[in-house]
Amino acid sequence: MAFDPGEVSKASRFHALMRLVRIEHTLFSLPYTYAGALLSGFSVTWKEIILMSLALLGLRTAALAYNNIADIDIDSLNPRTWNRPLIKGAVKVSDAWWLVVVGSVIYFVSAVLLNIWTALLSPIPWLLALAYPHGKRKHSFPHLHLGLTLAMAVAGGTIAVAGNASLLEALLRIPWAFFFGVLFWVAGFDTIYALMDYEFDVKHGVGSIPARFGIGKALDIALAFHLIAITLFGVASPFYGLGRVYLAGWFIASALILYENYLARKSLENVPKAFNLNIPIGLILTLSAIADVLIKLGGG
Repeated sequence: MAFDPGEVSKASRFHALMRLVRIEHTLFSLPYTYAGALLSGFSVTWKEIILMSLALLGLRTAALAYNNIADIDIDSLNPRTWNRPLIKGAVKVSDAWWLVVVGSVIYFVSAVLLNIWTALLSPIPWLLALAYPHGKRKHSFPHLHLGLTLAMAVAGGTIAVAGNASLLEALLRIPWAFFFGVLFWVAGFDTIYALMDYEFDVKHGVGSIPARFGIGKALDIALAFHLIAITLFGVASPFYGLGRVYLAGWFIASALILYENYLARKSLENVPKAFNLNIPIGLILTLSAIADVLIKLGGG
């Protein structure tokens, strides 16, 4: 299982930089922010959409670049990650640090330009995202940390469009069922992803659920996380007034989540295929929710 979504496959420096920040994963995170904004019930302006998009792109760029820097010691030992940009030398460490700085500046400036609450709360997601690579050195549950980091995009979308509302109202308007659904869904698929490094993590003391509990129990925990996520995404429908479009998306996404677990349980060789299902799963869930809200706003 040599699959690694962060490996460099072309000689282009631009390609190497895009692999460093895994640009497709960053773009795939944007709908969570939009879902958080639209499900909140606050009105949304184009200015807010542009600024929240820039904030997420900046934060993800900074976080993923830093993640590669922080993990150089681990990635250089793990054969699966030998083709990552910093390990292969396709990107200089100094260039990666520049991405951290530029991404952070874009994030904080965008947050300040949105409203007072995004400005004041902006250090929290930033610290959470940059702390992620250190989690596996301290405990066995970095998957929940990653889930919380991505779920912050949902909360950030709500706070970004809160305007002059009070902080309490903004927090109450966050679609929490969707927030925690994202958290447990991500924790589940990251647990499955960690199966590829089971032997390495055990040998080198890297924290993960598979390394702590073994492959069999890790698969059970991943399934439990995903069943919680499916339930939370399901109750989001009555909670936020979502209708048939979202329910159809939820049904398809739920089936794919269960299929992902089936693939991983059938054979560990299927883990890369199972992991890659999460891009369509995320898009189906978020875009169906967004479409449902937009249809209702348009009087459909």
